[in-house]
Amino acid sequence: MADDPLKFIDLNKDTSPLPGPAGAKRLDLPITGMTCASCSARVQDALSKINGVESAAVNFASESATVFYDPAATSVDKFVKTVKDQGYGVSTSTTTVPIKGMTCASCVKRVQDTLASLNGVVSASVNLATEKATLEYIPAQVKIRDFKTALQGIGYDVLEVEQGEDVVEAEKREREKTYDQLKTKLIAGASLTVLVFILMLWEKIGLSKVIDIPKQVNFMLQFLVQTPVQFWVGRQFYSGAIAAARHRTTNMNTLIAVGTSSAYLYSVTATFFPSLFEIKGYSAEVYFDTAATIIVLILLGRLLEARAKGRTSEAIKKLIGLQPKTARVILNGEEKDIPVEDVESGNIIIVRPGEKIPVDGIVTEGYSSVDESMVSGESIPVEKGTGNEVIGATINKSGSFKYRATKVGRESMLSQIINMVQEAQGSKPPIAKLADKIASIFVPTVMGIATLTFFIWFIFGPEPAFTYAMLNFVAVLIIACPCALGLATPTSIMVGMGKGAENGILIRGAEALETAHKINIIVFDKTGTLTKGEPVVTDIITSGS
Repeated sequence: MADDPLKFIDLNKDTSPLPGPAGAKRLDLPITGMTCASCSARVQDALSKINGVESAAVNFASESATVFYDPAATSVDKFVKTVKDQGYGVSTSTTTVPIKGMTCASCVKRVQDTLASLNGVVSASVNLATEKATLEYIPAQVKIRDFKTALQGIGYDVLEVEQGEDVVEAEKREREKTYDQLKTKLIAGASLTVLVFILMLWEKIGLSKVIDIPKQVNFMLQFLVQTPVQFWVGRQFYSGAIAAARHRTTNMNTLIAVGTSSAYLYSVTATFFPSLFEIKGYSAEVYFDTAATIIVLILLGRLLEARAKGRTSEAIKKLIGLQPKTARVILNGEEKDIPVEDVESGNIIIVRPGEKIPVDGIVTEGYSSVDESMVSGESIPVEKGTGNEVIGATINKSGSFKYRATKVGRESMLSQIINMVQEAQGSKPPIAKLADKIASIFVPTVMGIATLTFFIWFIFGPEPAFTYAMLNFVAVLIIACPCALGLATPTSIMVGMGKGAENGILIRGAEALETAHKINIIVFDKTGTLTKGEPVVTDIITSGS
């Protein structure tokens, strides 16, 4: 008998070879709910029938499916939907990624497509107003760092959160920094642009009577004053356009950079080589004022946009502000006030009349009534005694009690409400998805129309044909900047949901908000959620009247 070592064979393991076809992507799906071999066979058969799937094998023992597929023909979300349609589940996680560098709807479309194309991402939704991406993904297949790498690869970045700082604070810090930078450049740009206009109107406003400046010298002075506006104040447009060009795409920055550069370069040429544009009856003119005005006005728009974005998060800040800053905890037999972030599950907390309850928990000693209108909308306080649950951020009304913390940090009900509002604000209604589709072809289409406009005016326009062609080329590029295309809908949703949250109405998704205008009748099962529970004076009747 041969002295061979014993070999153990796992009969549950799928040992069949699973070749990977050339060019196909591999995806490992963690599947839940399978109870027998027939379940795995059913899932495998369903996945194999999807168009674009090269091969699929489901392993019952490891509760996973390995799929080789053509990413051009199918996607991860189809696999997840197929598994769910069979009555099973897929283990996924959801995260929100704050993004830096997005300026328009074209950026949103590019970022969203890039993130969605990552192997293991089930769905990606990018919101320009919140400057965030909401991602559903398979943790075993793709990591958070992969999102950052993918974004950096197309010219964007992820907002870095400093140690001890939460995401809301980091976003606020970044927005304030951006706002201050825009404000400084806007003031400088507007001041220089006013000087350009004064030089342009030098003769018309009678200043030539005080100091006579020759025409070409005037052009050179305009050049000196406007150049900082073009390349310092408008630097972000160039950096954004160059970043897009490196990745063979275009965006709003491209339109602004090309448009203003056209007017600027034409004016520079007319300043230093006027003979090139001088024809019979016409002399060279410059349009430094056009380029400067466009940059300043677009920058003003971005400043207002940055301010609006900051205000959209006010509802979240107010919800976060509902939680008290400290908690009175019993540690080693002594009462100590500690930051609410330091409260741990199992800590015994004391709450006195009129105080807010720091975190969720269960009453262990004492009796009181608690105002839970923040959660339920009911104005009448709820009686609480030993064994009853209490919710963080609700208000203790009458007695004192002790309770044991059970849910802290992200597990608390307030945190879950905040997360729900944030996810709802980041969701997209059908109309926004239509805007994304338009945005993907918008900028290239505009540039094509602008180029066509240039040639039509150059060939068929009056003299000086080149000047008219250039001005109309710039006009088409600038008026078509797709600022509102990507910002109008998400900003409206943010404001609507924020106002709802301030008034105790939590909207679960953007689609519900869009279809709300179709509501004719609202039926309430009780009036407690509609009343304040506080008496108010409705009429004053004087005696004898």
